[in-house]
Amino acid sequence: MNRRPLRSCGATAALSVALLLSACTSGTGVKGTDGAGGVGDPLFPALGNGGYDVTHYGLDLDYDMPRAHLDATAEITAKAKKDLRSFKLDLQGLKVSGVRVDGKDAAFTRKGHKLTVRPTVGIEKGATFRTTVTYGGTPQEMTDPGGAHEGWVKTRDGAFVAGEPAGAMTWFPGNNHPGDKAAYDFKITVPKRYTAVANGELRSQKTAKGRTTYEWHSGEPMASYLATATIGTFNVSTSRMRDGLPLYVAVDPKEAAESKQALDRLPEIITWERGLFGKYPFSSAGAIVDNTPGRIDWGALESQTKPVYAGAADTETVVHEMAHHWFGNSVTPKTWKDTWLNEGFATYAEWLWEEHEGGKTPQQQFDAFFEDDEENDRWDFPPGDPGTAENVTETPVYERGAMVLQQLRKAVGDKTFFEILKEWPAKYRHSNADSKDFIAFCQARTDEDLTDLFDDWLYGKGKPDWEY
Repeated sequence: MNRRPLRSCGATAALSVALLLSACTSGTGVKGTDGAGGVGDPLFPALGNGGYDVTHYGLDLDYDMPRAHLDATAEITAKAKKDLRSFKLDLQGLKVSGVRVDGKDAAFTRKGHKLTVRPTVGIEKGATFRTTVTYGGTPQEMTDPGGAHEGWVKTRDGAFVAGEPAGAMTWFPGNNHPGDKAAYDFKITVPKRYTAVANGELRSQKTAKGRTTYEWHSGEPMASYLATATIGTFNVSTSRMRDGLPLYVAVDPKEAAESKQALDRLPEIITWERGLFGKYPFSSAGAIVDNTPGRIDWGALESQTKPVYAGAADTETVVHEMAHHWFGNSVTPKTWKDTWLNEGFATYAEWLWEEHEGGKTPQQQFDAFFEDDEENDRWDFPPGDPGTAENVTETPVYERGAMVLQQLRKAVGDKTFFEILKEWPAKYRHSNADSKDFIAFCQARTDEDLTDLFDDWLYGKGKPDWEY
């Protein structure tokens, strides 16, 4: 995500009050245990669910534009991590009309954003099982106390769909935590004059009886917050880079003129970032630029393969969001506490781009922040320990996160640092990692003791009183 406003908008996304609710289950007589309603995330303890790992989501969505009504089916393929007599899925709002597990009707209950499923037959540890949820209604976006919106947000001509950190559960049931990544297939049906854009590659587009169905396939593992199904009237362009990487760009006509300069440079940006970060980790790339309601008060989200922009973005924002494909999308934090591994790297990519464009060097940008004596929120909390859910997308995670990387660069030297920029996303490609993993990874590549650096710059309170 990019905190910098598009035009006059600021970036933030936080958890709604509903996440404070938790779910409970009762015994069914079926052998096994009840899957937990949470994975123990230090900032979002009610997000995610225990007892299973999802491997694939099949989402069939039919959206009635005039009524803003969604009729949907989700088929969720998962592997049991323990013997289960029940398990939970995250789903906020919407009405569930039926649940089946491996083709058999299952009992279910709702409490808060938890859907508890009780199959008629227990699920054995190690077994792969398929859960089909039929549901519908008018999706309701999520808001934080400050008014930031996420999830399925209705627009003048469709829906702007972005899920960080919790909004995915406003439109499909799942294990809504970055620690459980899966492949996705989307089937989205809309009136024929509209376009439905999701992650991955467009497999088919068929129109019948005035409605068009778009089928998208996203084969690489993806965290739920990175999924999108954005609907609107878009100018669509498709192309390929010289190496064959397909590009799909959808732009609201109202944003086309202001978006053109930045989006024209998308192939150049991808090529430049490949040079720094290594092989692009996905099968396609692109962008979605929507014209959103005034209440959308953040700029962009790094939705996998196609970042979604709440309005026309500048080139630096495109650089930031595309850098997330290495840092955040491919290498995804184990918990939300480690969001700096996403945002610090993406911000540092902006610093490197500015230098590439003939502007300030990363050191000059670091110095400007470090020497700035004006009162600001850069030092409010350490990037490695945000402390509260509300801080996940605040300034220290971005700016001080990037400053940690510049300090690391000075400590280990340019050669080792730029090797880290390539080797880190290569080692953890399509998996999850945390700050401890990163610290160990860096320490193994230098004789310099990095303890004080990370203790003070990543975890220390207030402004550190030293720099390399």
